Amino acid sequence: MPRQRTNSDLDQYELAVDEIVAACDGDLRGALRALMLLNEQLEQRLALLSDVRPAQQRLH
Repeated sequence: MPRQRTNSDLDQYELAVDEIVAACDGDLRGALRALMLLNEQLEQRLALLSDVRPAQQRLH
């Protein structure tokens, strides 16, 4: 069963969103684009790590 989010968790997300939008000078479209690009980079890193892990396991 998934854990329910508390108000504290939600407050942290609100603060993070505010910081991201502020970093993009209040441009919501720019903030969304930045988040999408960051997500794409993280997905690429995860894919690379997933490719590397089985090879390392074979060596041991």
